Amino acid sequence: MPRIIWLLVVARAVNRIGAFSLPFLTVLISTEFGASTATAGLLSAAFGLATIPSRLAGGRLAVRLGRRRTIVLGLTGCGLAQLGIAAAGSLLAVAVFAVLLGLVFELYEPPSQGLIADAVGPADRVRAYGLLNAGLALGGTGAGLIAAGVGRWDLRWLFVVDALSCLACALMMRLVLPADRPPAKPGGPRPAGSVRPWRDGALWAMFLPGTVFALIAMQIMMALPLALERRGFEAADAGLLFTTSALSVVAAQPLLRLRLFASLRDSPSLALAYLVMAAGLSWYAVADTLPQFVLATVVWSLGEAIVLGRVLGVVAGLAPPGGADRYLASYGVSWGIATVAAPVVATQLLTHAGVGRLWGVPAAVLLVLAVAQLLVVGPVVAHRRSADAAQVPVDDGGDDVGVAHDAR
Repeated sequence: MPRIIWLLVVARAVNRIGAFSLPFLTVLISTEFGASTATAGLLSAAFGLATIPSRLAGGRLAVRLGRRRTIVLGLTGCGLAQLGIAAAGSLLAVAVFAVLLGLVFELYEPPSQGLIADAVGPADRVRAYGLLNAGLALGGTGAGLIAAGVGRWDLRWLFVVDALSCLACALMMRLVLPADRPPAKPGGPRPAGSVRPWRDGALWAMFLPGTVFALIAMQIMMALPLALERRGFEAADAGLLFTTSALSVVAAQPLLRLRLFASLRDSPSLALAYLVMAAGLSWYAVADTLPQFVLATVVWSLGEAIVLGRVLGVVAGLAPPGGADRYLASYGVSWGIATVAAPVVATQLLTHAGVGRLWGVPAAVLLVLAVAQLLVVGPVVAHRRSADAAQVPVDDGGDDVGVAHDAR
């Protein structure tokens, strides 16, 4: 892997060490300010709504300002907003800083993912994005322990730790990433100016199931502390389960490189991942001891590791030259939508259906996703790749593109 990949992996690990405050935002709102569960869910949804323009802005700023500037801006803004949440003295102040956090929260993602897409060839993107995922998980092992320990003392300090990790990561990125190229002059060429990801049917084919998957992943993050409380555990025990999840993702990386898994094409791999996640969440629905929750966490985390390592490589492969940032930013809107909907869906399911259905419903949805991946999404993406390979002439660099599509 190129040096820049490892720099991004290390930086994200540092950032992730303190990044387990958000799952406890609803708990903070409920316990510190006496808000109802429904109100806490709505305020968390407001944060998620703000992340949608943040993700799109990250893709555009990466082109206009440069990737390094956009990354540093986003991380610094996150740190300052987290400190505001920690110091807030009223529910209104928490709401304001939560929205501000959402507006800068996703600026980092498109330029960092674009750097990876440009640094390696299509055949190595699954491994590169898998390493980034493992770096996040490795930092998450420390984050879960911090959440479990600090959360029992004072939930506000979780946001302070998160803020410090964001600022430390911003400084690291400023020092180690290559300098941005000078912004394009007015009227000059704009390589990504003609990129229109929302008009790409293949991207939509990835985006729609990606949104459903993101909703389920965010529901796990948002609902787990509340669900554990309903089962008689401490909300802070969710930190231990998040650490288990992170360790499982790290342990999965060498397993996913075995021929048995590496030889699978994208569509069967994603379908298998959805089935594995469904099994883990089904276990959550019936678990009544902490060891059972730990084992169930290992199962769904393995499925999530497969998904996150695959989908970004597929999306980056759909982008035209110079368009990876915009495509990845557009696909990433799925996580913004999920962050809006997850707190509401999770709290409503928990309130009206109970803990069992809180996990049983998404498990059933994942089974549907597995079938849709094989019957609909996979064929649409494969058709698009075949069409691209046929249209690219051989004498202008088409060999590389054609080989890339065939390899995928």
